[in-house]
Amino acid sequence: MTILIKTHREISKLCHGEIAVVMTMGALHEGHAELMRVARECVGSAGTVIVTVFVNPTQFGAGEDFTKYPRTLDGDFRMCATAGVDIVYAPDALDVYGTADISALPASEILDAGPLGMILEGAARPGHFGGMLTVVSKLQELTGARFATFGEKDYQQLVLVTRMFADREVPVQVIAVPTVRETDGLAFSSRNRYLSEHERGCAALIPQAVEAAVAAAHDGQGAAIAAGLAVLAKEPAIKVDYFVVTAPDLGPAPISGRARVVVAVRIGATRLLDNASCDLGAPA
Repeated sequence: MTILIKTHREISKLCHGEIAVVMTMGALHEGHAELMRVARECVGSAGTVIVTVFVNPTQFGAGEDFTKYPRTLDGDFRMCATAGVDIVYAPDALDVYGTADISALPASEILDAGPLGMILEGAARPGHFGGMLTVVSKLQELTGARFATFGEKDYQQLVLVTRMFADREVPVQVIAVPTVRETDGLAFSSRNRYLSEHERGCAALIPQAVEAAVAAAHDGQGAAIAAGLAVLAKEPAIKVDYFVVTAPDLGPAPISGRARVVVAVRIGATRLLDNASCDLGAPA
């Protein structure tokens, strides 16, 4: 049976065995369901799977409307129950941060994402990753999780969270879960619901561009980027924020070897992300 709780004080009374956590802001979709499935694999039937549903105010920057983020707790709970989750933890800011007034939270309590938190999504959303790392750290502490599943779709988040736990020597294993995609290849995202019918058709070019870049990567970084941008250029409604090839840790791409294609675009008012692993060949 799946149990909904609002305070972390209830967690220790309900947990059994090892604990795996899936941290979300709600508006759940099939990508989240896969995170839940993998979480169950980590702890088995004797363990506890917790899904957190918390729209985290500290990771919303200027111009990002915290109040408009979709809140769909009833539907989220049903998805968790269907997936066999043990606990849905849906706290408020007071339970997570010890204060209902986030503006009163001391700046020293917000984790520093470092230089990696200032590039790509960090450049577009200043302060986002510091707020994200802060809530991830707090939710892990409150749940006592030994495993935490994160999707590769938000690749920069995955890299930062993995590094943060390693640097802080927190005994939690971050499990990277491959991106789950819709039938046309678009990565599942809570943001997809904001797309109009026309915009949704345009968005199908995003995974095609990533695939084209991966296929061209044997000719080097420049060829991969050019191939991806050529696909996106077919649709004027797609505004590219960045289309890059990096090292797997998001550092500079190697001349050859394993790398990562990372892209962010805007379609109308909606920002969409995608990425994929690739193997770079040395350019001719």
